[in-house]
Amino acid sequence: MTTYDIALVPGDGVGGEVVAAGREVLDAVARTSDADIGFAWTTYDWGSGYFAEHGRMMPEDGLDLLAPHDAIYFGAVGSAQVPDHVSLWGLRLRICQGLDQWANVRPVRFLPNVPTPLRTTGADLDWVVVRENSEGEYAGLGGRNLSGRGPGNEVAVQTSLFTEKGCERIMRYAFELARTRPRRRLTSVTKSNAQQYGMVLWDEVFTRLRADYPDVETDSCLVDAMAARFVLRPASLDVIVASNLNADILSDLGSAMAGSLGLAASANLDPERRHPSMFEPVHGSAPDIAGLGVANPVGAIESGALMLEHLGQDADAARLRRAVDAAAAAGVLTPDLGGTASTADVVRAVLDHL
Repeated sequence: MTTYDIALVPGDGVGGEVVAAGREVLDAVARTSDADIGFAWTTYDWGSGYFAEHGRMMPEDGLDLLAPHDAIYFGAVGSAQVPDHVSLWGLRLRICQGLDQWANVRPVRFLPNVPTPLRTTGADLDWVVVRENSEGEYAGLGGRNLSGRGPGNEVAVQTSLFTEKGCERIMRYAFELARTRPRRRLTSVTKSNAQQYGMVLWDEVFTRLRADYPDVETDSCLVDAMAARFVLRPASLDVIVASNLNADILSDLGSAMAGSLGLAASANLDPERRHPSMFEPVHGSAPDIAGLGVANPVGAIESGALMLEHLGQDADAARLRRAVDAAAAAGVLTPDLGGTASTADVVRAVLDHL
């Protein structure tokens, strides 16, 4: 048997509920797999509760503890007791940046029987947002100054960082991904008309790389126009590559179009496999429904499918997605999708269809 060593970080709010649901499903996938696989789970109770006791979101040697694992399965981060920028930078971003998980992959999948805001059905819609995950607008460069001059005089500077190497590696990843898909289409998202340094470099790198991938159809689109295109022409979308902030916003828009952020899965990848990659649902900690048993586990379950693919178990990942589709088609939907099913109901339905 091949046993994968997985670090489980439930985090805050509904994070613990959805990763517990995903873990149950993944263990069932392993038990019924033709590949003779298993999972060994190590739980790290880091997050806002840890912060209340220790003054930090994770221990100082947290990255060293995570490094030996084959992958990380993450729940959510955020609570009213810890400022959002402290919780995010202290846990999720510390893991992503500390382990150089520079490719964030966010598929947008439309499930059967799930109502969406679109006038068209989601039957023929399927795209993926590839997000630069290590620099850009979330580089963490800048500061706040001049508060000593009195109220109204403080200045905050937030600097975006774009490097040629950073742009090239995420774009090559997106080009290679586009090559694996039937349409072989890649769209670069930019804002170079207003951001004349970083995003112009982004555009120039994309233009240069096009020559290396003549088999991939390409175009470039300003981010504001891309937001409109998501809504008005979603059938034109295939693979989208964008900077940290732009991809963050657009991928959430895509998930809302599919019916709910509760459906959205993501992978934070170190494609060079020097460090473990991390798999997490896109939604937040949702403290308003924490403990009620109604959190949508599909985003966490589908993040598990991405983890299976990363571990080389493509057949089991596809089998898991078919089970999710079958559960949705049977009408087992949580309240965020207009249904009445509980988290446990969805898990049972997915298990039944495995």
